[in-house]
Amino acid sequence: MRACVPLTVAVLCGLAWAGNLESCASRCNEKFNRDAACQCDRRCSRHGDCCEDYEHLCTAEEEPEEFLELEEEAPDNSLYSAPSSCQGRCREAFDKHHPCHCNDRCQEFGNCCKDFESLCGDHEGFSHSSDAITKEELQSISEKIYKADTNKAQKEDIVLNSQNRISPSETGDQVDRCPEPLFTYVNEQLFSKPTYAAFINLLNNYQRATGHGEHFNAQQLAEQGVFLREIMKTAVMKELYSFLHHQNRYVSEQEFVDDLKNMWFGLYSRGNEEADSSGFEHVFSGEIKKGKVTGFHNWIRFYLQEKEGLVDYYSHNYDGPWDSYPDVLAMQFNWDGYYKEVGSAFIGSSPEFEFALYSLCFIARPGKVCQLSLGGYPLAIQTYPWDKTTYGNGKKYIATAYVVSSTQQ
Repeated sequence: MRACVPLTVAVLCGLAWAGNLESCASRCNEKFNRDAACQCDRRCSRHGDCCEDYEHLCTAEEEPEEFLELEEEAPDNSLYSAPSSCQGRCREAFDKHHPCHCNDRCQEFGNCCKDFESLCGDHEGFSHSSDAITKEELQSISEKIYKADTNKAQKEDIVLNSQNRISPSETGDQVDRCPEPLFTYVNEQLFSKPTYAAFINLLNNYQRATGHGEHFNAQQLAEQGVFLREIMKTAVMKELYSFLHHQNRYVSEQEFVDDLKNMWFGLYSRGNEEADSSGFEHVFSGEIKKGKVTGFHNWIRFYLQEKEGLVDYYSHNYDGPWDSYPDVLAMQFNWDGYYKEVGSAFIGSSPEFEFALYSLCFIARPGKVCQLSLGGYPLAIQTYPWDKTTYGNGKKYIATAYVVSSTQQ
């Protein structure tokens, strides 16, 4: 009988261990566990394999994250908590999680924030619309922008060598599975086009490490203006402005350009109280924060850094359905000693195309998934505003913008 005791204890312990792997008790935000019956990591809800008590046990204290389809970076909780003021929120879409509201019907329902009238009444600057931009309107204008991108790369302009595709569970492994560069060939005559040239001139105007203030000289500031002037000459940006003007979002092209300059190039602090970051730097040039790559969602920047030997392409976990450019790729790579777990980027698009779609989504769906359509295929973009500081009359800077999915949400 005594001989059976160890076996009995082992069986009971085994059952208890197995039981633990069917619950999120003491497992919240652990890494993916192949032996578990269900998961408690931050991506389980996307993969549909969460334990039944995941939401109850693991989401109450969890920081709100960026949509993790193709991006790993989570914003600071302090930046995205439910606001009790209309500062930077005028005419935003209704959100049931907010304690008070700043949309056009809040007065009708008596749930406006106390400063709604003072901040959101008619004033110079951003022009208001009483009607929200619909999903159908977003899909229509994105198709028009897609067709208008005559500066995009043609098939023969870029030869990609995407090599090994990995599963989402492997993106954190930091294993180089691709011995060859991502770009086999790029027709650099593309870069002589005015918008490309103006864009490339901006990329090296930044210090990539957060916590170090950005200080622009007169030439660098002028380069921002040149870029905006060049893209506004394109059919892509003319389509975008026409749409937003029709939506009563801007009364003049100059108002639109001034707002673009502020939201994209205005500086704010991600680090130690220094004005060390901007939407443009983060999204297009890339940054290093807490030992990892953040932002860096541009194919031109990737190609130029790879050509210099500063980017080492590791793998990809997503390749879009398009058979011409622009396409979408979600990559893993090392940027001069720092790892990017998932970096999504358009491939072969013109600078104005990316700038237009990210701006459209930030204006129409700030902080939300923005559902578009490109060449008949659905595509989603996530943007987030920077809420610690504002410009103008409470307007928000761009914190980040990136492609999250090309499947219908």
